[in-house]
Amino acid sequence: MKDLPDSEERKAGLQGLGCKRKRVEDARFTQGKGNYVDDIKLPGMLHGDFVRSPYAHARVKSIDASAALALPGVVAVLTAKDLEPLGLHWMPTLAGDKQMVLADGKVLFQGQEVAFVVATDRYIAADAVELVEVDYEDLPVVVDPFKAEAPDAPVLREDLEGVTEGAHGPRRHHNHIFTWEEGDTQGATAAIDGSEVIAEETIYYHRTHPCPLETCGCVASMDKVNGKLTLYGTFQAPHVVRTVASLLSGIDEHNIRVVSPDIGGGFGNKVGVYPGYVCSIVASIVTGKPVKWVEDRMENLMSTAFARDYHMRGRIGATKDGRITGLHAHVTADHGAFDACADPTKFPAGFFHICTGSYDIPVAYCAVDGVYTNKAPGGVAYRCSFRVTEAAYFIERMIEILAIKLGMDAAELRAKNFIRADQFPYTSALGWEYDSGDYHTAWDKALKAVDYEGLRKEQAERVKAFKRGETRKLLGIGLTHFTEIVGAGPVKNCDILGMGMFDSCEIRIHPTGSAIARLGTISQGQGHATTFAQILASETGIPADKITVEEGDTDTAPYGLGTYGSRSTPVAGAATAMAGRKIRAKAQMIAAYLLEVHDDDLEWDIDRFVVKGAPERFKTIAEIAYASYNQAIPGVEPGLEAVSYYDPPNMTYPFGAYICVMEIDVDTGEHEIRQFYALDDCGTRINPMIIEGQVHGGLTEALAIAMGQEIAYDAMGNVMTGTLMDFFLPTTWETPNYTTDFTETPSPHHPIGAKGVGESPNVGGVPAFSNAVHDAFRAFGLTQTHMPHDHWRIWKTAHDLGLHG
Repeated sequence: MKDLPDSEERKAGLQGLGCKRKRVEDARFTQGKGNYVDDIKLPGMLHGDFVRSPYAHARVKSIDASAALALPGVVAVLTAKDLEPLGLHWMPTLAGDKQMVLADGKVLFQGQEVAFVVATDRYIAADAVELVEVDYEDLPVVVDPFKAEAPDAPVLREDLEGVTEGAHGPRRHHNHIFTWEEGDTQGATAAIDGSEVIAEETIYYHRTHPCPLETCGCVASMDKVNGKLTLYGTFQAPHVVRTVASLLSGIDEHNIRVVSPDIGGGFGNKVGVYPGYVCSIVASIVTGKPVKWVEDRMENLMSTAFARDYHMRGRIGATKDGRITGLHAHVTADHGAFDACADPTKFPAGFFHICTGSYDIPVAYCAVDGVYTNKAPGGVAYRCSFRVTEAAYFIERMIEILAIKLGMDAAELRAKNFIRADQFPYTSALGWEYDSGDYHTAWDKALKAVDYEGLRKEQAERVKAFKRGETRKLLGIGLTHFTEIVGAGPVKNCDILGMGMFDSCEIRIHPTGSAIARLGTISQGQGHATTFAQILASETGIPADKITVEEGDTDTAPYGLGTYGSRSTPVAGAATAMAGRKIRAKAQMIAAYLLEVHDDDLEWDIDRFVVKGAPERFKTIAEIAYASYNQAIPGVEPGLEAVSYYDPPNMTYPFGAYICVMEIDVDTGEHEIRQFYALDDCGTRINPMIIEGQVHGGLTEALAIAMGQEIAYDAMGNVMTGTLMDFFLPTTWETPNYTTDFTETPSPHHPIGAKGVGESPNVGGVPAFSNAVHDAFRAFGLTQTHMPHDHWRIWKTAHDLGLHG
């Protein structure tokens, strides 16, 4: 009998699901061995830079590039007139709209691209930008989406003037984009109007920006000899970029190679196609040389895709004892100059209709109006899945407002209305089918962990002490229970530009038992090379350390829809597991032949197939892999390879319970986060250490958004927060300690039960921080104030409530 290693020892050696495996990517990053777009240097490479508009709305009367062209080293200056004969002066957006590549007749937001300068050196290009003379005629500016729909509002999109039908239905005004609605408007209105208690509020989720560490950029290289275009770039969806590049350029898709190297953060900012990509491609085709474009930080904040900017009007009804009877939501969405949101085609407002949250609401209705303004376009899912963060913030603020109206504890109100565990799978009033959940268990665990009853007693004593003049600090307890919807998605209802949002994995097992897996996703810091290898280790029995994961090269990776909206694990992770199972199924046939038994006489045991009843007879996956390449097995092709294109049957629905305990100094507006507890349920946990890192990072971004991060405009459309001196990014000084926790409710339809977690801390964190601020002032009559809650706004709130006297 062979000396068999202990099964637990073999299982530990795999470093599969549930293992706290260290990130394999970090070795090169911490040693400065990353390979980012700006590290790419090709022979003869030129550099591009943009002339950008200082105006938010102006007619472009003329462009004089003669002085720039006279500067030594300047190769070309492209304008819309140069692109027009090629049909490239406008390009399609992912939302079904179209967008100027370079200003065509007028500019519509500050920082819009007007001309593209190409030079032999990045600094020469920057100098030449200053020499391009543009004659502007300023026009009336509108930055308020409500004023944009006034009868006398200026026509912003003159290309759409008189067009009454858009990509998503009728347009009622020249600055109106679409109206999208879901649910039962009559039923919701009747239910709310007939309720014993009604709460109403207008909630604004301000415009912010993903602000990734690495800005957007690309290198385009057209080889005129073989007719092939290679495009390196900061792309969250490289295959989609390849398809769009083919549609725009007319180059056959098989002659385009798109490569996403290491990416320094994406957060939704790098999903769309920017003018810099198009201009770099055109410049490379024209000059026959590689052209690099990398934006600076001000350009990134001013002109690349923003997030949020939702004005949400809510009505919610309830019985006197706190049972919710109905919900009505109406949103005015500021989309900026072009509708460039990265949303599935059928959902122009993303998944905002998850706005019923974690609650069993019998009837609901939501509507979203998209509006053009003189702001930068975008509307990306900044670390959220297609407007889920706005939806979660909306319902969690409405619950707090309803609790005030009822005079009920907000924790009790939530628990009274949670969807029960025995109701899953649960179909919401707005049509989503929640896969699984146990909200009450998670909520009870969270409340006990922070000693919620003790905190409320302390808060009441603090209010008394404040009124007696013994302290100037208030205590706020920010509660949030969120349900997210991720895993876009099922082809039946999710596509971008007509391409279904499936994802893919291709696996090749080498003769010596190691493997390579190629996926249609692309990591921007999520740790894919670590976690996808762990999935495969558990599915195939090959140790994770012997599995290489490759992404981001369209010449080698199978077609996929990329990484954003926390879809990597729910979709690509499922494709990986399914491809692994195909490998195992073939391996079973090979093992049966080698062991001279029937397939059904074998069973899988961690890293090998064993004969049932005779465990001393087995073949390891390494032995099977070797045999697959050097033994002729009847009816079985040589090699051990598999590919899976996974179209999920449903989304997945991770959830969480977050509690923020915050102290606020009413005289300075400063806040101190004393405790932040975050419980997440992301289904099956692949790597607990990476999950914890994702939660810490997402909560810090949530802190930034809730407590100061904002893209603000003045009345003339000038960006007032266009540098990191003004746009808040938390440092270690501002970042609190976080306590993480979990429950585990696997998704019943996912191959390994995983739901995804990358977006959850931003989705749940923002309302938790914001609710803590509101809760601190609740005893003094505050029901609603707008984010971001920076020191000035907190001080102003205290002042308006008379707390400085």
